[in-house]
Amino acid sequence: MAIRVLLNQKGGVGKSTFTVNLAAVTASVRDSNPDGSSRVLAVSVDPQASASWWSGRVAEQGGELPFHAAQEQDPDKLKILTELDAVDDIYVDTPGWLGTGAPDDQAARLYEVLQNAADQIIIPITTDVLSFLPTARTIEEIAIPSGKPYVVVINNWDPRDGRTELNEVREMAENAGWPIAKTVIRRYKIHSRAALNGMVVTNYGNNRIALEAKSDFQELALELATSWM
Repeated sequence: MAIRVLLNQKGGVGKSTFTVNLAAVTASVRDSNPDGSSRVLAVSVDPQASASWWSGRVAEQGGELPFHAAQEQDPDKLKILTELDAVDDIYVDTPGWLGTGAPDDQAARLYEVLQNAADQIIIPITTDVLSFLPTARTIEEIAIPSGKPYVVVINNWDPRDGRTELNEVREMAENAGWPIAKTVIRRYKIHSRAALNGMVVTNYGNNRIALEAKSDFQELALELATSWM
């Protein structure tokens, strides 16, 4: 089993998008249980429940998730994540305040449970330079102290803007000594509307843009599984 926790103390960097789409592409290549159920689980521990709302929209729009989805903030219940025999991969979406500055006892216990359970920490960052300092705090306060492997992934890069900002963020990350994924998730309108439309990448259409958008997450899932564990 692999438990991958999506972290960043800055909101809007794509944690929920990563959670549902990585779960979807992973489930698409995983064998199912004998009863046909998926061996992939996406868990949202964020009170805003963005990933869970997204999952609900899939059902409302008549679609079907290729993975299990759950919403849970109780640290005691989350302790069983490592004991689930019916799943191989778990992706966990987290709130921006998760960390050493957690606002109350339950939040502090939640942080401890996820820190202990995680096999890998995935830290999305955008090409907006303002996301650099919150990402640095996330790495310094959570990722490094955890002793768990972590990787920074650049998200929401628009190729039409050229490579200047992309290269700047990559250079800053490399200068800081952060491990950074080769795969970059490009900005596509289909991603920004996917939650409202009740879609995950595996049920995008077959046009060129949709296939390119899907391929980014497929390549990232493969890189995470082979290079950063």
